[in-house]
Amino acid sequence: MSQAHAGLAPTRTTLDNGVVVLAKETRTTPAVTINLAVRAGSICDSADAPGATHLLSRVIDRGTTTRSADEISEELDNRGIALTIGVTRHVFAIVCTCLAEDFDAVFALLGDMLMSPTVPESELATRKREVITGIRQDEDNPAVRASETLMALLYPDHPYGHRTKGTVEIVEALTRARLVRLHAERFAPSALTAVVVGDVAVSRAADAAARVFGAWRDAPPVPIEIAHVAEATTRRRVVIPMMNKAQADIAYGFTAIARADPAYYAFWLMNNALGQYAIGGRLGDSIRERQGMAYYVSSSLDANVVEGPLVVRAGVSPENVDRAIASIDEELVRLTRDGLTEKEFAESRQYLIGSMPRRLETNSDITQFLQTLEFFGLGLDYDVRLPALIGAVTLDETLAAARRILDPERATVVIAGPYEQP
Repeated sequence: MSQAHAGLAPTRTTLDNGVVVLAKETRTTPAVTINLAVRAGSICDSADAPGATHLLSRVIDRGTTTRSADEISEELDNRGIALTIGVTRHVFAIVCTCLAEDFDAVFALLGDMLMSPTVPESELATRKREVITGIRQDEDNPAVRASETLMALLYPDHPYGHRTKGTVEIVEALTRARLVRLHAERFAPSALTAVVVGDVAVSRAADAAARVFGAWRDAPPVPIEIAHVAEATTRRRVVIPMMNKAQADIAYGFTAIARADPAYYAFWLMNNALGQYAIGGRLGDSIRERQGMAYYVSSSLDANVVEGPLVVRAGVSPENVDRAIASIDEELVRLTRDGLTEKEFAESRQYLIGSMPRRLETNSDITQFLQTLEFFGLGLDYDVRLPALIGAVTLDETLAAARRILDPERATVVIAGPYEQP
């Protein structure tokens, strides 16, 4: 059964086995982007093996039951294709862009990789070394250390608090059998959304999906229950001394809201004014532009399946750490006391509405947008409704959003770099 709406007007088709296919034909270039997303992100890692799904993402393209790693590489290279394989908290995605004339062959290749990886021992050993190198680089990066520690503090004993890549010890201990079992347990047609955007007819995209995935009959994965997370009640501060670095990185955050929260659009607008609009919103204007203290400063809101974080990140010289944190505190106090100005509110709202076309400029951008609306159940006409959803937010609602979570007395603050607790 297919449905279509105005605006982007993607077509949504569900195969008999549960695979969802979203397709949008565009004619701007003779190319097509394929985005295959399985609901099998890092939350699928068991408590004793965080990083397993990430490691699987690094080896899933290194051989299938019908193709060797060299054959896959040769086929991609001959067509000039670069794969992007990534893992978020909830999704495992394989994405690439190819010429329209290569679509059917490339779609079949990606489907083979997704359904039938063999995880050869020799390839696994190579990719383990690469992942371990990346973990060690992260451990030497103050920004990563601060962010990962903040997440662990905000989400203790929770999948959101685990390191996506795991640890060196865990990666070294992961076996081929463990990864094969993980794939068998979490990858299934009912968990897959295939998005195709580009110079390919919608009917051709649906036919390709049916041809490649139609015979896949694995049972639906066992649902993973994700606990809701309580907000911190006191202020916490952790210092990670890294005295050989030139810069200190600050991660300052709160547990915020779930994506389904009715106040999401007020939070989005409020956060845009706080740390994203123009050159970093209020935080950027105060800490970087007027006081000249930060190399960078911004805030991000990651509303997710359950309460995601709102995080302020900043990079400063060691002597400015305390001043920068005090300035973040001051901006939050001012925001929760006085709210946004009418000008900030109007400009941020107009920016979010006006930037929609820029966020959908490329086929790749559109595939990611369509994956998001499918994942959160936002509806195929979400791009049409979004301006009105943002436009309906009131100034009072942004103030209520700020007051709901942005209390410096309940902030969790992590500092990593050449800094010692006074």
